[in-house]
Amino acid sequence: MRHYEIVLLIHPDQSEQVPAMLERYKAAVAAGGGKVHRVEDWGRRQMAYMIQKLAKAHYLCINIECNNDVLTELETGFRFNDAVLRHLTVVKSKAEATPSVVMKMVDREEARKAPQEAAA
Repeated sequence: MRHYEIVLLIHPDQSEQVPAMLERYKAAVAAGGGKVHRVEDWGRRQMAYMIQKLAKAHYLCINIECNNDVLTELETGFRFNDAVLRHLTVVKSKAEATPSVVMKMVDREEARKAPQEAAA
């Protein structure tokens, strides 16, 4: 089985459905005999360019280990799901379970905002 990193851009109006979508994708990987190594919710972020007249999207990053049939099933689901604006699948040489650079940046931003919100 190969290792993959999948980045999804979800329509910002569908942000509340993200946990259910993640569970569906995890179940599909597990049903195919694969493993989910890392799931990161990067939240709603500004995009580099507009897609479907939208400037922001909800970003997800998933690292999985699965066979080609499961990956094809997932990508077909992404293609026919109107909430998924874009998806990118990258083959990785090994499983990655440590936090990504983007997730570390998101954590720093949240830690910086927390004291400001407590003071208000």
